[in-house]
Amino acid sequence: MVSERNSSVSSKKVCVIGAGPAGLVAARELRKEGHSTVVLEQSHDVGGQWLYDPKVEEENPLGKDRFLKVHSSIYASLRLTSPREIMGFTDFPFVARKGRDMRRFPGHEELFLYLQDFCERFGLREMIRFNTRVEHVEMLDYPVLDDDLKWVVRSKAAEKAVEEVYDAVVVATGHYSQPRLPRIKGMDTWKRRQMHSHIYRVPDPFKNEVVVVVGNSLSGQDISIELVNVAKEIHLSAKSLTISEGLSKVISKYHNLHLHPQIESLHEDGRVLFVDGSWFVADTIIYCTGYSYSFPFLDTKGIVVVDDDRVGPLYEHTFPPSLAPSLSFIGIPRKIIGFPFFESQAKWIAQLLSGKRRLPSWEDMMQSIKEFYHSRDVAAIPKHNTHDVANFEYCDKYADYIDFPHLEEWRKELCLSALRNSEINLETYRDSYEEDEEMLRVAHNSPHFTQLDRP
Repeated sequence: MVSERNSSVSSKKVCVIGAGPAGLVAARELRKEGHSTVVLEQSHDVGGQWLYDPKVEEENPLGKDRFLKVHSSIYASLRLTSPREIMGFTDFPFVARKGRDMRRFPGHEELFLYLQDFCERFGLREMIRFNTRVEHVEMLDYPVLDDDLKWVVRSKAAEKAVEEVYDAVVVATGHYSQPRLPRIKGMDTWKRRQMHSHIYRVPDPFKNEVVVVVGNSLSGQDISIELVNVAKEIHLSAKSLTISEGLSKVISKYHNLHLHPQIESLHEDGRVLFVDGSWFVADTIIYCTGYSYSFPFLDTKGIVVVDDDRVGPLYEHTFPPSLAPSLSFIGIPRKIIGFPFFESQAKWIAQLLSGKRRLPSWEDMMQSIKEFYHSRDVAAIPKHNTHDVANFEYCDKYADYIDFPHLEEWRKELCLSALRNSEINLETYRDSYEEDEEMLRVAHNSPHFTQLDRP
């Protein structure tokens, strides 16, 4: 239904917001399709989340400012949780390079260097305006919504404000910056240090402290393990005491790491009370409670809203039906193999804007969204997990809209293997992966990698 082609192909003036992985591949695909494209990036370099920023002193520790000063949430010791083989764009594999971090699960700088290499390989840097913050995006001539919808984009660079009109806007700002916080009684009056993992960088400031880590997601586990050699005690608070074998092994190994249920309340004298009645006095609370979708610059007059982390209505997590294809989002889905998916999104957007492809009718898109929401409700998936895809079949179905290749079987298998291994061997899975050897051989002999050998 979406693969109809038009004989008339047009070039649009497009603004891409963000020069992280999603924004970079969007820029490439838009230019490839003949569009005049500008990428606006608030930082001094490409990378988005992968551009490590150690300077967090001026950031609100709980991320309560409307516009954050720091975009990246990466801490100094962070290593990838997925192996490098599965992460590359389809025509630019993420290979190990001599003189760099050659591990299968490298540190964050290696992925940043990959994105720089990608930028260099496809000549993208000339399309990017760095140190440029997007302050406001709105429709031109609203409330008239027609096929010629345009957007006014206001940005600021070096205190100089610029206002420009574009035919289309692609939002590629990521979703790992705006802290999502729990609601805990006494949180607003607790006198000691509270912070979100968004501004955690190194363990040194927590030396000899009693630290509560709220949330046992990957970041909560990583940070807890890093703190055991520095902090006096680490108390990990989790929604459920049913934990993975890997986390159980870690807790058994370290005498100063303890597991607790959820927090009941916080008290002004420093006490942290848990729902099971236990309590102790803590110095610091680190909330590893995830992130929210946030587009403080975007004004769609209420057409697109963020409701408990459901960004909608969005057809296939990408297009608001009333504003498509002139407004689109890349990188909304979570729990997917990101780079190939971003690439398929970028190709679809670029081809829709040029007229090579067409979307279904507004009614059909809205019906699809309604059915999707209903399926999530039936599956008892909370609204804030609307965009947690966790489904290879969905990625393949999405790819079919633009004849994009399906995920390779080796890519799927290596992804699942890493997940299984981390569940059992939390501390060692990044460096011990014997069961992957055969699938790695298949991967390295696949067209994805052998394309590098072609002239």
